[in-house]
Amino acid sequence: MSVRRLADENVQPAAFAFNKDNAVWAKATIKKYPKGREQSAVIPLLMRAQEQDGWVTKAAIESVADMLAMPYIRVLEVATFYTQFQLKPVGTRAHVQVCGTTPCMLRGSEDLISLCKKRIHPDPLTPNEAGTLSWEEVECQGTCVNAPMVMIFKDTYEDLTVPQLEYIIDRFDAGKGADVKPGPQIDRIFSAPVGGLTTLLTPEKKPVAPRAKKVAEDAAVSVPPSNAGRPKTDAPETDPTLKTPVTAKAASAANDKAAGETKAEGGNVAKVETGAATPAALVSKPAAAAAKPSLEDKNRPAGIERPAAPDDLKLISGVGPKIEGILHELGIFTFAQVAGWKKAEREWVDGYLNFKGRIERDDWIKQAKALAKGGEAEYIKVFGKKPR
Repeated sequence: MSVRRLADENVQPAAFAFNKDNAVWAKATIKKYPKGREQSAVIPLLMRAQEQDGWVTKAAIESVADMLAMPYIRVLEVATFYTQFQLKPVGTRAHVQVCGTTPCMLRGSEDLISLCKKRIHPDPLTPNEAGTLSWEEVECQGTCVNAPMVMIFKDTYEDLTVPQLEYIIDRFDAGKGADVKPGPQIDRIFSAPVGGLTTLLTPEKKPVAPRAKKVAEDAAVSVPPSNAGRPKTDAPETDPTLKTPVTAKAASAANDKAAGETKAEGGNVAKVETGAATPAALVSKPAAAAAKPSLEDKNRPAGIERPAAPDDLKLISGVGPKIEGILHELGIFTFAQVAGWKKAEREWVDGYLNFKGRIERDDWIKQAKALAKGGEAEYIKVFGKKPR
């Protein structure tokens, strides 16, 4: 670990004192620790001092040491050991900590660092000309699944690209950092899989085959419900359906005879070996697939000839390569077409894609309008994140 030193004397303030609210908080925090163990509050007190002034000053270190009856050198050791403490002035509006550990590096953190050098300052831990922004490269910050990421103050911003980070930096520099939502900057919930869940889904129920259904019904009928009415014997109770090596062959023949050979005649009647007719309703058929809306329906959106450079419809959240291909088959190639769909047209497309309301939930129209108006830049302005 590199040597960490305090800032030069010419930037150090002459004194430090917690403000009124923080002073009350500090006293309450010290009381949380057992008598004789109050020095354990050194880290939270230094963190609160940093949050108040933006960095840990020499005066703050000495003030905390006095509050906890500690030698100055002991508090200095803590402040210089933990990299969470900033020992020099940093940006007043944002100090961008870019994770450079392996997962983030493999996902593009080097490009994010290059942006910080260009947008803020060539050197880390050095504020820009206005003193509002600074940056540094740090070790793993614990959101490897959502790499690459940065931390600004106490919040993390994940799944970043260069345009997204540039937008975030601009908002903080303008004093509007609260407008940016922390966490993933793509369409995912926390660290859930991109595109939605892929496990623990409810499986579709498969229809029971006619033959299996008939055999199951016959087997259920062949088993007596109880021992009521049977003559009492000294023989041990046994399961009449239990098959042993001696009885297995006979039982198999009996089952085949009971089940019979089911054959459909004319699609209406099924017959078994005994000649008894079975209603056609008992001969199950695969459920008919839900019919798609007609391509001749008046509500079908108007299509166009494929342009030389069609829009990338996959930028709309909810549209993947397969859906994009279907939209192309319908003559939908541009964001402007999607943005102009009326309610009836949206319902037609929703039914054709069997989406069950997904177009409205994902708000394709608002996304398409932003992309048609100004591409990714306009999308970022509207939604605060880059389209996926």
